[in-house]
Amino acid sequence: MEHGQSIISGRGEQAGTTVTRDYGRTQRKRTGAESRQRVGDAFLFGDASYRLLITREWPQISVPMILGVIGVGTVNHAWTDLHAPAVALLGAALALLGYLPASLERRVRLSTGPRMMLMTLTLGLPMLVYGWGIAAWAESGAVPWLQCLALLITTSLLATVMQSGRLSGVLAAQVTLWSGVTCAASSAGALFTLAIGGVIAIGAYLRQREIDFIAFEKAEEDSRVQTRAQEILADFEETGQGWFWETDRRGMLSYLSRPVADTLHRKMEDLVGRPFTDLFNLSEQAGEGERTLAFHLSARSSFADLTVRASTRDEERWWSITGRPTYDAFNNFQGFRGSGADLTEKKRSQEHASRLAQFDSLTGLSNRFRMSQSLEKILNTPQVHQRTCAVMLLDLDRFKQVNDTLGHPAGDALLKQVAQRLEYCVGGDGRVGRLGGDEFQVILPGKTEKTALANLANRIIESLSQPYSIEGSRVMIGASVGIAIAPEDGMTSEALVRNADLALYAAKDGGRGRCHFYAPDLHSDAEERRQLEEDLRDALAHGGLELCYQPVVQTATEKIAGFEALLRWNHPKLGWISPVRFIPIAEETGLIAQVGEWALRTACQDLARWPGNVRVAVNVSPIQFSNPALPSIVTSALAHSGIDPERLELEITESVFLNDDEGTDAMFRSLKGLGVRLVLDDFGTGYSSLGYLKHAPFDKIKIDQSFVRGATQPGSRNGAIIASIVSLAEALEMDTTAEGVETLDELDLIRQLGVSHVQGYIYERPMSAADAAEKLAAGPVVVAHGPRSARPMRQTMLRKVTLQHGGHSYDGMVRNISQTGALIEGLWNVPAGTIFRIMLADAHHVTATCRWSAGERMGVAFSDPLHIDADGRIAAVAAAAPQRPLRRVPEPVPQRRVG
Repeated sequence: MEHGQSIISGRGEQAGTTVTRDYGRTQRKRTGAESRQRVGDAFLFGDASYRLLITREWPQISVPMILGVIGVGTVNHAWTDLHAPAVALLGAALALLGYLPASLERRVRLSTGPRMMLMTLTLGLPMLVYGWGIAAWAESGAVPWLQCLALLITTSLLATVMQSGRLSGVLAAQVTLWSGVTCAASSAGALFTLAIGGVIAIGAYLRQREIDFIAFEKAEEDSRVQTRAQEILADFEETGQGWFWETDRRGMLSYLSRPVADTLHRKMEDLVGRPFTDLFNLSEQAGEGERTLAFHLSARSSFADLTVRASTRDEERWWSITGRPTYDAFNNFQGFRGSGADLTEKKRSQEHASRLAQFDSLTGLSNRFRMSQSLEKILNTPQVHQRTCAVMLLDLDRFKQVNDTLGHPAGDALLKQVAQRLEYCVGGDGRVGRLGGDEFQVILPGKTEKTALANLANRIIESLSQPYSIEGSRVMIGASVGIAIAPEDGMTSEALVRNADLALYAAKDGGRGRCHFYAPDLHSDAEERRQLEEDLRDALAHGGLELCYQPVVQTATEKIAGFEALLRWNHPKLGWISPVRFIPIAEETGLIAQVGEWALRTACQDLARWPGNVRVAVNVSPIQFSNPALPSIVTSALAHSGIDPERLELEITESVFLNDDEGTDAMFRSLKGLGVRLVLDDFGTGYSSLGYLKHAPFDKIKIDQSFVRGATQPGSRNGAIIASIVSLAEALEMDTTAEGVETLDELDLIRQLGVSHVQGYIYERPMSAADAAEKLAAGPVVVAHGPRSARPMRQTMLRKVTLQHGGHSYDGMVRNISQTGALIEGLWNVPAGTIFRIMLADAHHVTATCRWSAGERMGVAFSDPLHIDADGRIAAVAAAAPQRPLRRVPEPVPQRRVG
């Protein structure tokens, strides 16, 4: 570990600074000439680290050499002839003078050759002279050979010991010593001995060199393995993949990887010797990491992948640590040793993945999964009294039109703004989530009164119905809300959401832009709706739909100028079904495109069989208008029928201008380029701006029947409105058509105001294509027939009311009212005798019974007569009563008639 630490700290970087390289640096050396020169060093130097040929102790050999000569001479009284002992003492003196070359070798850097010569002179010459002197002394007979041999052998052994395993020095001393002995007897023998010694030295050198080479190769391999391990360890720590640590038996750090100190912005010297737990911030881990780590350290048990938080101040970092206890050979506990890894990015990725799993990536709201969890948590609370909540399901009206006209990026931007408005409206009272598409959900925990829920729902609807600015375009949408309350409407999340969804469908069926509470009979309504959808598909596939035609008459000549095509459905079991009932289903299921195309082609085919001066008007829904293929469909219908494009009128409502963009203008240009006439239908009942009239190439404006009704009554402003519309149309060179004319006085007023065309029961009711052909064959002139005026005792009005029956609410329109009864539109084929509770105003409710019904109209009789005010008007409806919260939002555009 220490060597690994030195490698890490020796990166050439400043202390305390972590620099991560994108490459690794190796410190392994190659085995080259320099390495090979070291082979054979053991022959020369043995295992000495200071690499000297002559040992420091060599001059000391002179002492036993001198003592040996003196001892042998004294014992044998051989001092008569001093020639041989003097030579031996000279050799000893030369050995004593060996400290001079030994000192020179230590001080002066010499090459191997001079050093070998120096070694030969220092070791070989004294031994050669000493051996010759002792041998010559024995040869003279002054001393016994046995004693001389003992002295020579002792000196030889001392020379071997003095050279400390240096084989070269040992051989030099031994060979020269015994060569000197041989030289005393024969000079030729001395030369032979030297030769043999040289051969032995060369052989010994070669053998030792081979041994050294093998040992060196093994040492090199061991060094490479150790260095490789150290470098891998260094790279592992440097790249941040992990780090290592070690503690003593007291739990104090004895080793720690430098990257850990760099991460903690502390010095290694400050951390080593500190408790291991100082590396972590265990106090902020809810006790879990602290208890687990403390347990393992105290129990001396191993642990793996333990998640802890680093004790950093400037940022939050998480580590995964692994460790195990260590013991010595005597099974004594020595501490812990382990590793660690950085979990910060992984933990952040997990948190990000968790957020993606629980939150909507577009709006940041809770997603379906998290909303379901929240609802389950409330409904499964142990305290029964706390299992109360309310669920609101929201669906955006006309959102698909935004996607189709402005594109999906604009739709995404719109959803973000919707999410912001929703969160603002709900605030801290509940949780808002997006289920997908344009569906949102609100969960309100606790018990909330229905009045408060209705107020909140209407605030949401009002807020979401305000204009949006998307990519420079002004966008208008709406919202419908379905509400279910727990535990009354369901004890499980599935039941509660399903019932809220049924309430949402009821809100849509009621005209959109409103809220609706769940009621048990909605299940039957949903099944009826599903069955009606299937029947509508079958009717479209098998020709079950029909077109009726209502004449449009010129006011001045009373001649039929054309017809408006009206869609009818004669259900095989239910009879005639109002378009108000099945057209919304067609729009929601996507059938409206097929229904509209069928109506357009059928109307053109019928028109081809009528006189050339007669036109036909076909209604185009906003969804059809937003379809880029509409010009192609119109072109195909005209070509297939062979009629003049000028005979076809396309009636378009103001709602197409809610998204005032280039797509709308391009569609108008394309349709007008085909040569067809464009009619603005239901003028004044929808879009409030008149700016679109500057660009839209309309040929006719249709005055809605709501302005015609009651126009002849005293004090009515409808006549002034009609006159203004006529003036506007004439200034723009457009024709006008008044719809819903039913009485002769209304017809007279329409003529006086200059309306160019009339459409209503005053002339004809809608008829089949065959009857229309017969009518035209009999002559284009028609005669008005009907009552002179509405009954004076009845008060004509256009007022929306809510009717309640069987726990379900219906929206209707009061056309006229008296003290004893009223004419109401909006409900189709109501059985006689059905009892309703009608809310005429906030504080005024009346019970009424259906006396008769025809189509979407019915006459009701009040259980108690209504009061008359001083002006002779019905008191309950005379004063403008304050609107209920449900009516604070703008009224939705009336459902379109297709065909």
